[in-house]
Amino acid sequence: MMQRVMALAAMGRGCTTPNPLVGAVVARGSEVVGQGYHRRAGEPHAEIIALRQAGGAARGATLYTNLEPCCHVGRTPPCVQEIVRAGVRKVVASIRDPDPRVNGGGFRTLRSSGVRVEVGLMRREAEVLNRAFSKSVKAGLPFVTLKGAASLDGRIATPSGDSKWITSAEAREHARVLRREHDAVLVGIGTILADDPRLTVRPAHCRSLPLCRVVLDGSLRLPDGARVLSTLDQGPVLVFAGPRASRSRAENLEKRGATVERVPLSRGRLDLKRLLRSLAQRDINRLLVEGGGEIHASFLRQHLADRMVVYLAPRVIGGRDARSLVGGEGPRRLADAPRLERLVSYRVGPELVVEADLRK
Repeated sequence: MMQRVMALAAMGRGCTTPNPLVGAVVARGSEVVGQGYHRRAGEPHAEIIALRQAGGAARGATLYTNLEPCCHVGRTPPCVQEIVRAGVRKVVASIRDPDPRVNGGGFRTLRSSGVRVEVGLMRREAEVLNRAFSKSVKAGLPFVTLKGAASLDGRIATPSGDSKWITSAEAREHARVLRREHDAVLVGIGTILADDPRLTVRPAHCRSLPLCRVVLDGSLRLPDGARVLSTLDQGPVLVFAGPRASRSRAENLEKRGATVERVPLSRGRLDLKRLLRSLAQRDINRLLVEGGGEIHASFLRQHLADRMVVYLAPRVIGGRDARSLVGGEGPRRLADAPRLERLVSYRVGPELVVEADLRK
């Protein structure tokens, strides 16, 4: 049953922020009498949908869910009250809700009302599913994924800057699907000047909040005619600038509809941790970084990235001056190089996609 719950919960990916991904199944023995998943913030929680579907059959049944049912009033009423009212005999949950407003309170309420509670089934899978939500409520930071496309030898462009296209149309479409699963996409001003991307989500998706486009632009070089500014109906554009960036330039960008926020510098560059805290305060739980080599290097050097997704094309660019997937100076010792774990690889068109977590 819990595998079914996980599959249901995953159907809300990219849609539920700032809420977690949750699925629920109401069962009598091996018979499923109700099921559901949380679709978007402000709509009924998974448990409520499953209980409504089950109706009277929920009395004496078992409710399976990947996350502790809520016990606080938010945009919707507490789920635990409805579970008790429906006469559910037992609740099987994977993990405790890391939100301090819940954090065991839902389980305590259920137990005090006579409902049996079991916790821990498919714990690891549940933790991975909601690690962005967990990081947001615990650390006040979004879960950061670095995404890149490179040749087999790790180059993202030739020495002249030519990069269109390293990967196939199939891989680029797959990358757009990856973008839809995030709350914001971030690039540097170098990417804007070189490629002039829209950074939009196609087609329209179910998210409760539109995709936020984030541009790191320390000195505010973003052109008035940039395509990202012509698609404000598809999501806000947030530009992070340095403390000394032109005030008149900032005012001009805001007249065009962008939001300009100044952040302090750290070692001569925009303070990424301060920037990430600002994004978390804007209800951004999952951030996709589509930057170039220097931005990737900055996130890695400051230990602010959680995951990497790399599309490797079946070609070799070579050349000492060709641009690398990760720039910067790099560590002097191999022991200091970032380590990856839980690596998964698969094919998309002619490309090899590698996904892995960064070891903390």
